[in-house]
Amino acid sequence: MSMAIPESGFLRLNQIIGPVARPIPISKSAWWQGIKDGRFPKPIKLGPRTTAWKAQDIKALVDRLAAA
Repeated sequence: MSMAIPESGFLRLNQIIGPVARPIPISKSAWWQGIKDGRFPKPIKLGPRTTAWKAQDIKALVDRLAAA
């Protein structure tokens, strides 16, 4: 069972990936490699130590992965 993704706003990494109840069950290193390879959306820096992703980008990614 995965969590509901909001229609708008931002998501932090711990809301996106993880072993249980997360939309994308992969490791941090696999996530960052996917960003580097262009498979996953690029992050947005909200501050010097705050990185987030647009909720709509993550929702589109989950929909694309579910369709594959």
